[in-house]
Amino acid sequence: MTDAALKPRLDHGHVRDLLKAMIRIRRFEDKCAELYTQEKIRGFLHLYDGEEAVAAGVIPVLAEADRIVATYREHGHALVRGLPMGEVLAEMYGKAEGSAGGRGGSMHLFSASANFYGGNAIVGGGLPLAVGLALADRMQGADAVTACFFGEGAVAEGEFHEAMNLASLWNLPVLFVCENNGYAMGTALDLSEAETDIAAKARSYDVVADVVDGMDVVAVEAATRRALAQMRETGEPHFLECRTYRFRAHSMFDAQLYRPKEEVEDWRRKGPIVRFQGWLEENGLIHAEEVAAITAELDAEIAEAVAFAEAGTDEPVETLTRHVMAEERPAPPEPAKPEKTVETTYREAVKAAIAEAMEKDERVFLMGEDVGRYGGCYAVSKGLLDRFGPDRIRDTPLSESGFTGAGIGAAMAGMRPIVEVMTVNFSLLALDQILNTAATYRHMSNNAFGVPVVIRMATGAGRQLAAQHSHSLEGWYAHIPGIRVLAPATLEDARGMLWTALQDPDPVLIFENVMLYNMAGDLAQNAGPVDIDKAAVRRAGRDITLVTYGGSLWKTLEAAAELVKDGIEAEVIDLRSLRPLDMETVFASVAKTHRALMVDEGWKTGSLAAEIGMRLAEEAFFDLDAPLARVCSAEVPIPYARHLEQAAIPQVPSIVAAARRLCGKG
Repeated sequence: MTDAALKPRLDHGHVRDLLKAMIRIRRFEDKCAELYTQEKIRGFLHLYDGEEAVAAGVIPVLAEADRIVATYREHGHALVRGLPMGEVLAEMYGKAEGSAGGRGGSMHLFSASANFYGGNAIVGGGLPLAVGLALADRMQGADAVTACFFGEGAVAEGEFHEAMNLASLWNLPVLFVCENNGYAMGTALDLSEAETDIAAKARSYDVVADVVDGMDVVAVEAATRRALAQMRETGEPHFLECRTYRFRAHSMFDAQLYRPKEEVEDWRRKGPIVRFQGWLEENGLIHAEEVAAITAELDAEIAEAVAFAEAGTDEPVETLTRHVMAEERPAPPEPAKPEKTVETTYREAVKAAIAEAMEKDERVFLMGEDVGRYGGCYAVSKGLLDRFGPDRIRDTPLSESGFTGAGIGAAMAGMRPIVEVMTVNFSLLALDQILNTAATYRHMSNNAFGVPVVIRMATGAGRQLAAQHSHSLEGWYAHIPGIRVLAPATLEDARGMLWTALQDPDPVLIFENVMLYNMAGDLAQNAGPVDIDKAAVRRAGRDITLVTYGGSLWKTLEAAAELVKDGIEAEVIDLRSLRPLDMETVFASVAKTHRALMVDEGWKTGSLAAEIGMRLAEEAFFDLDAPLARVCSAEVPIPYARHLEQAAIPQVPSIVAAARRLCGKG
């Protein structure tokens, strides 16, 4: 590409478009501020006043197929990308006619048709997502770029560094656009960063970085053109630091006591619109009459948008939970008639499931720490790198939030990633991405974007692993709307749940108990996908229902066999799915046995056992002939421990003792 092609063509039409784009953002947001004071716009409102040159300079240069990840200050990005102003304002009003059905509000504008992946209320939260979108394009051979906008405050977040490292490591086409307005909310850059040269931080990850005057729309456009030309040639990331300034407060709630008024006024005198318009008029490229006509045209558009928003409708309360998860899901798989069995282990069953999925669907890939050359911390993926290659068995850095977010982004862009988080306690480093992105995007975007990602992790207490590696946190995750949580306990489920989970349109978390990996048994050679919605009756009985899941299943079955000596026939329910819970199977069992004991490797307080017990108390109380009880892992202190058997983790003797007591034999 010639140097001339990389430079903005400052003919009349183009400079008019640039000026109009900036004035459009400014006047729209001035109206938004007015509407906010009238309490017609509620919630948070973060205005872009002063930063218009960045959106106007970058976004029109992007191609239609390029993707955009914005920030919570994204009205300008949305308008320049082409989201209708009426829909943007209706969203800010919380109306059903808004760009996200009124579910996102000011900070969360979405458009699938415009490849606009919305603003993110979590500072830096969109950075790993952008990496994943670019990864999907790279793996699918698409010639597209993902532009990611964020403020300088995000540079302090770990997700910034993790995303920069991944994009550089994997040579991904992400255009990182840092809108450096000098203040992370109310803290000046030099008070929050030891190194205030943000571009230098990007260069430390071997990313080409440019610093541009973010108040000069022509300079921003020129820098963007150069960056995109280089990226489309090399496929590598690029970093633009646009040094700009926001004239208004961080948000409309902000009293703005952290900076002097004189500083703001000084910046206003060199603002992007004043500066560009003055230069155009001085050089005869535009005249005051034309600017007045542009302003009148925009005011009419804004008035029309206000009328549209004010005529909008509130979503009925009864449908507010719509799109928390997809309404349409694939039908449950038909189980195959078992053929000849082979002896295998839980570990090998999981590996076989991964391999089969990758053979059946080229969109499927595995990513995580040490999944490739090391073969996985628990040897689940051993040998898969040689079989499928490094593009699909993708070793990641030790950056759980970064690579989990990347997996989420890749899923949103059409891939089917299997993200392996080595152990459940490490997943807490990725909790932001799981809870604030994967679990929320379908609902916040009004079904515009789904997140069909599968995240696997090892859970449960091992041998001599101390406090930091002995967690059973699946109950925490089962508390989060918007995700499915699975706990395969049998060889059949270890082999069959993965493929079904990969067909699910929503995020699925699979918890594999570490003590099961070596478990051996017979498995049908033609074992395949299984239903992931229903609990299973693993042992029929008449006297008491034992409800459990995961690694505790086999102890519970052993306890049930021991209870036979006392003439007690226990029915054992394997929950299998922890969110959503199949309570109908539990209710049916309790209606028959009239007693229930929950066995849960998690802590008692706030446990799944507590949830199931309360559901039984609420909906099956009159079926019970004995108090509800549970066997959980010990926690200290243990208040109000009546009807509770505890050990370091649930053991057969404690399960047996609790069941005997409920059956009147203890």
